[in-house]
Amino acid sequence: MGVRRKGRESALQVLYLRDGNPELSADQALARYWELSRGVPEREHLMHTDDDAREFCERLVRGTVESQGAIDEIIRAHSRNWRLERMSMVDRNVLRLGVFELTRCEDIPQGVTLNEAIELARQYGSAESGAFVNGILDRVAADARRP
Repeated sequence: MGVRRKGRESALQVLYLRDGNPELSADQALARYWELSRGVPEREHLMHTDDDAREFCERLVRGTVESQGAIDEIIRAHSRNWRLERMSMVDRNVLRLGVFELTRCEDIPQGVTLNEAIELARQYGSAESGAFVNGILDRVAADARRP
């Protein structure tokens, strides 16, 4: 598994944790996630041997949380017949990550962001999550096309 895939998976888990505990700041949610990761082999590896994945995770989490109000408005504007509050926590946070990357990470190609978000949705969401996330992020990507 690649460095950025590991970082995205961790970022999704941190955002999920924060979604259930909205009083946590990005840094508090990250600290709690890393603390909870102790003793979990997949996360222990990330914590101690993969500084690039951890840095990427932290970049995504901090950026997404910092821009969450604007990101949520973008999701609302592009989701048809779905209120943000009614979306599953997994889908909502995959979308937040995807929108953050599409609108604020010029160093990440849009195609990579779309593929990674769809894979995260398929892996962690429901049977319909991949198609749901794809539909919304495709519309966001069309509006966010970079020159």
